[in-house]
Amino acid sequence: MQQAQLFKQKVLQLIPEEFDSLALEIFRYQAENNKIYKKYLQLLHVQVDKINEINQIPFLPIEFFKTQTIISGEDRTHITFESSGTTGQNASQHHVQDPDFYVEIAEQIFEIFYGKLSDFQIFALLPSYLERTNSSLVYMVEHFIKKSGSLNSGFYLDDYESLANALKGDRGRETGEISTSNSSLLSVSSQANKKILLIGVTFGLLDFAESGIDLSFFQDIDNLIVMETGGMKGRRKELLREEVHEILTKTFYVKSIHSEYGMTELLSQGYSKGEGIFELPVSMKILLRDVNDPFQYVTNSRSGGINIIDLANIDSCCFIETKDLGAWSEPHADIQTTEKTFRILGRFDNSDIRGCNLMVQ
Repeated sequence: MQQAQLFKQKVLQLIPEEFDSLALEIFRYQAENNKIYKKYLQLLHVQVDKINEINQIPFLPIEFFKTQTIISGEDRTHITFESSGTTGQNASQHHVQDPDFYVEIAEQIFEIFYGKLSDFQIFALLPSYLERTNSSLVYMVEHFIKKSGSLNSGFYLDDYESLANALKGDRGRETGEISTSNSSLLSVSSQANKKILLIGVTFGLLDFAESGIDLSFFQDIDNLIVMETGGMKGRRKELLREEVHEILTKTFYVKSIHSEYGMTELLSQGYSKGEGIFELPVSMKILLRDVNDPFQYVTNSRSGGINIIDLANIDSCCFIETKDLGAWSEPHADIQTTEKTFRILGRFDNSDIRGCNLMVQ
C-alpha cells in the first residue's frame, strides 16, 4: 500500500519526460501484485524482466473488467464504479480503493485544460448517469460542482425547462446573486466573473436542443463551453460526430463542441476542444495496435485499436486494450502540445457501445 501511495504522488507530479520510466516501474509492480494481470502475463509467457519499453508491455483486454476483480495489492475497495452498458450486457466494474485520488487527478487534468474550477459555473445534464448510483462520471462532476463554489451549478435529470431557467439566471435571482433586471446567462456570468460549462451526455444535449424551449438566449453568451460525452446510450439513433456537433453548435451558438474521453475502467480523462480531436493529460498515453495483430503497433496515419496507458490506475491496471478505434490527427488550433493528438473513429465490430464512447463513424 505504501508503494501504491508513492506511485500516486509521482503521477500527480509527473512531467512528460518521466512517463515511460514510471510506466515501466508501475508495470513491474502490477505484474507482481495484480493477480489477474499476473496470470494473464504468465499465459502469454511474458518475461517481465525483459520488458524495457512501453510498446513491449502486454495490455489487459478491457473485457476482464466485466468478469474479474481487477485489483493491484490488497483489496481495500472503497467504491465500485460500474459502466452504463446497455440492456442485456454485463457491466464493467472498477474497484476504486482511493476515490480521493480519483477526484484529485481528475481535477488536476481539467484545470490544466480549462483553468480553475472556481472560475466556472457547471450545469450537468447527465440523465442516464444520474439514474444510477455508481457512475464515475457523476462522481467526478459532483466534485467539480462542489469545487466551482457556485450556487448556480448543479445536476439536471431531464427537466429541460428548469435547466433553461437556471442558465438564464432564475436560480441566481432566487439566491440574490444577480439583478432581477437582467435574466440572461451573460449577466449571471459577468457578475460572478465565471465561465459556463454545460456538460451533458450526447443524447441529453440533443433532447435539450429539440425540447421546443426557446434557447435563443444562448446567442448572448461569449464564455460558454458545451461539452458532450457518453454517446447515445441506446436512447437515440446513432449519428456521425459531425452531425451531432452541427446540431449543437447551431442550437447553443458556439463555434465548437468540446468532448470528454473517459470510461469506467480509467481514472484519467482526455479532452477535445473541437473537431473531435483529443489530447491526453500527462498521466495517459495511447498506442494504436494493428487491427489484425494486437501485438503490433501503427505509427503512421492508419487507424488502429486503442491501447491506453493510464498511470492513475495504480490500484487496478494501468495497461488496457480497449475496443475503441482511433487514428492520429493534427492538433486543433487551441491545443498546444508536443504529443500526437487523435480521433475516435468508433468501435470494433460486435463490441459493446458503452462507457463514454463517442458516436460510431
